[in-house]
Amino acid sequence: MNFRNSWFNYLFPRKKGKEELMKKFLIIGLGNIGPKYENTRHNIGFKILDEVASAQKVSFVAEKLGDVATFNFKGKTFVLLKPNTFVNLSGKAVKYWMQQENIPIENILVVTDDVNIDLGSIRVKAKGSAGGHNGLKDIQEKLNTDQYARFRFGVGANFPKGRQADFVLGEWSKEEMSQLIERLPLAANAVLSFATDGLGNTMNAFNGK
Repeated sequence: MNFRNSWFNYLFPRKKGKEELMKKFLIIGLGNIGPKYENTRHNIGFKILDEVASAQKVSFVAEKLGDVATFNFKGKTFVLLKPNTFVNLSGKAVKYWMQQENIPIENILVVTDDVNIDLGSIRVKAKGSAGGHNGLKDIQEKLNTDQYARFRFGVGANFPKGRQADFVLGEWSKEEMSQLIERLPLAANAVLSFATDGLGNTMNAFNGK
């Protein structure tokens, strides 16, 4: 090792170039903390990230504003974030970890539930409105843009009019859980694809499946 070069690099660290920054991705799973909410439909974002972490054999660690797990896959660095701010206030955690890890907005993916999609269906989009989802609304407000990718996982709409909140905060039925277990590996693959294959290819490969 060249001691002189090593000392110079220590004093004057090289700034990360755009290409290096584009190799790091922040994946946010929305959900509510605590055992009370663990198996609710609103926590599908947490469940999908748990599936990714399990497949990659990494564990979440309690950090500022959320639980975080990091791993490398096919030359990309994944930072998985489960905010501890509750769903409706997710924006603060997203903004903090984007800045903390120096991740550009085109490299974030927000994983959330959607009552407008059939149970187990996947829909990845490059941008869009909050669609009535308070978690997405808060992220949009904190980032001051809706130009970020989101992964909507269908939880169905099997609820009476006016009872949406009770439905998403309710627990999965045995039949739903059985179907969910089958769909989680596919959802985890979609998360990996976002970083390794790109947004467009991921949309083509997974949307509607």
